[in-house]
Amino acid sequence: MNLASMRAAVAPLFTSWLKSDSNQISLASFLLFGFFAALVIYYYRVATQSSRPLPKLRRIAGLDAIDESIGRATEMGRPVVFNPGMSSFSAPTYGALAVLSYVAKQTARYDVRLIGCFRYPEVLAVAQSTIQACYVEEGKPDAFRTDDMRYLSGDQFGFASGCVGIVQRERAAAHHMFGSLAAEALLLAEAGAAAGAIQIAGQTNNLQTPFLVAACDYCLMVEELYVASAYLTQDRLRTGMLAAQDIIKVILIALILSGTLFVTFGSTLIGDLLILY
Repeated sequence: MNLASMRAAVAPLFTSWLKSDSNQISLASFLLFGFFAALVIYYYRVATQSSRPLPKLRRIAGLDAIDESIGRATEMGRPVVFNPGMSSFSAPTYGALAVLSYVAKQTARYDVRLIGCFRYPEVLAVAQSTIQACYVEEGKPDAFRTDDMRYLSGDQFGFASGCVGIVQRERAAAHHMFGSLAAEALLLAEAGAAAGAIQIAGQTNNLQTPFLVAACDYCLMVEELYVASAYLTQDRLRTGMLAAQDIIKVILIALILSGTLFVTFGSTLIGDLLILY
């Protein structure tokens, strides 16, 4: 059966509710989305039942470096500077705040000064509450310094200039950059390198990754930011969502590889199925 006849056969089933033009979802995309939604629901149910096991997360080198950098700051008596990115509330920012909560617990435990740099007041308010709760949990509420949580500027490069100034004036021993970073990424990383800080970056913008890899001691690659937030917080729901995403990635990779293999041997079966309707 050729592609035209296959389309004619399935068209009556989908014409009334599924469109195949470029502005709307295709049959293959719809099926993948439906399967992903089912995975999310399944892992949500698993995550909310503490008796059911979840996949184990592998600890990556950048996470070990967080403890290493805080230890270095403790020995040197110099602060840790944390930058949760340039965006307001978004997926990378939530990931950065999860990492920040872990860093705050460690700095509270070892009596290290923690300085936060923020572009948005609403992110500052949430981060301040999170850090204060971490200090209370560690039994050191008086060690939390409100004036070290600093709103700098809503302007992109105004914010970056403020971060650079803080890193250099405070002679930071560790500089953590997590969240969404853009053109200012290299400016921030160069400032930390000039101050002699251990730098750890984790962000989701592929365009900035080469600069951060070159200028930082450790760099989490794209979605490793979400792995870090799940691993450090040991949050079952975050871990479950990562498992659902990874299964979909495996399926997509399998489709790409099988499609390549089929085309190599002269068959367009996989491609025809993906554009069936």
